[in-house]
Amino acid sequence: ANLPANVCTPGNHLTPPMLAEYAMALAKLTPGLTCKILGPKELEKLGAGALLCVAQGSPNPAQLIVMRYAPAKAATSEVLGIVGKAVTFDTGGISIKPSGGMEEMKMDMGGGAATIEGIAAIAALGLPIEVLAVVPSAENMPDGTAIKPGDVVTAMNGKTIEVVNTDAEGRLILADALTYAARNGATRIINFATLTGAIVIALGEVYAGLFGSDKEWTSTVFDAGEASGDLVWELPLHEGYRPLIKSPVADLSNAAKKRQASSIYAAMFLREFTDGLPWCHVDIAGTGMVNGAGTGFGVRLITTLAADLTK
Repeated sequence: ANLPANVCTPGNHLTPPMLAEYAMALAKLTPGLTCKILGPKELEKLGAGALLCVAQGSPNPAQLIVMRYAPAKAATSEVLGIVGKAVTFDTGGISIKPSGGMEEMKMDMGGGAATIEGIAAIAALGLPIEVLAVVPSAENMPDGTAIKPGDVVTAMNGKTIEVVNTDAEGRLILADALTYAARNGATRIINFATLTGAIVIALGEVYAGLFGSDKEWTSTVFDAGEASGDLVWELPLHEGYRPLIKSPVADLSNAAKKRQASSIYAAMFLREFTDGLPWCHVDIAGTGMVNGAGTGFGVRLITTLAADLTK
């Protein structure tokens, strides 16, 4: 428990409630930054079935970490929404991962960590822009109460999801977090997630995958990546990929039976929860975890992006 909280912190020393405590403590130390935590009872009231289902196999409850920064005087009417995946340990659930290298899944909260530290950096710098950060946190475990392949859950926005693969859990928790951000004041959204192994195959450890619903916003994010050194490369979100997220029994499927375009259809899935706002998804599975250690990828991109929006 005396270990510092970071992406490399072992899963038993950084559970979802512990990450929530860390965010609360960070907010107290940072002028202008506030934090509130939504636990299972609040999440049930909101209908956050996608986030809750991932955590139901673990004794550690799901948490939705909500942080806000409101400067005394904003230079823009934009509210930057940042969403980050924080699976504090990912076994894969019932669709369990191979044991080799599974210890690295303590780093499956890298997107959430970048989001928490990113909004704290914006506050510390006193950037004149309002920011909303939403971090869904869960532990994905395979006990007798865990979500099963084929189960159908209902997300916060009312869409039903067939959980074909319980190891495609990041997009489930992000779904409810994106909806929450869209409903609670964000005017444009960027999310960060160690989401797919496929992005590592495609882009390695140099570029993160970039996906966007809005050309101008996507271009802004790309430029911020170039300027900050957190490099991103855009991949397509073509409607021809939509069949990969279709389900015969629900509105959406969280995984396709065809082994193709995995990073792309994961992004298409996320877009269904953004309420039509300008949105970008950054897949940091390759850049956020390198040689068994977290890199902090995303923090520089977040702060640069916030600064760019104030100009």
